Amino acid sequence: MKRRFLVGCLGAALLVSSFAVRAQAVPPTNLPSIAVLNFELVDDNHNPATKEATQARLVRATAQLQEELSSRGLYRVVDAGPSQDLQAKLRSQQAFLYQCTDCVQQVGKLLGADLVMTTWVQKVSELILNLNVEIHDIGAKKVVLTKSVDMRSNVDESWNRAVSYLVRDMVQRRAKDPQYGL
Repeated sequence: MKRRFLVGCLGAALLVSSFAVRAQAVPPTNLPSIAVLNFELVDDNHNPATKEATQARLVRATAQLQEELSSRGLYRVVDAGPSQDLQAKLRSQQAFLYQCTDCVQQVGKLLGADLVMTTWVQKVSELILNLNVEIHDIGAKKVVLTKSVDMRSNVDESWNRAVSYLVRDMVQRRAKDPQYGL
């Protein structure tokens, strides 16, 4: 009798936790919209042997960041694709978009996004890299969040872990402060 009760309680707990996980997987529709710009590379090293692999990691890191921000319920990620022509024009005038507040404002307005996240990786060497993000509130015309994560080693695993850690940290901080990153 006691064993059946314990098994029943365990089954109920698993059922409740599975509903909780499913509920978290569908982000609320009232989330602020954010456009995540492609990762830019500030390369102090200029290693031609790893250039192609690093460029591929920039693309994957952007996609991973967009997916995790959305799936973790932090933001409603909007497609930045319609702003690619504008971004290319602005990049021809600026070294980096993350350094150009007016550029970020233009992209955000074009996309109708509440927020725009600029992203860049500073590559000091093949061992020392920093993944950086900055969130701009388009309506308020101000930066609302700046974060940096150190990476050790220019390999896929380091990049994946850095993006995941960044988002996980944002989720934990948002749980304590509902206005974090907004």
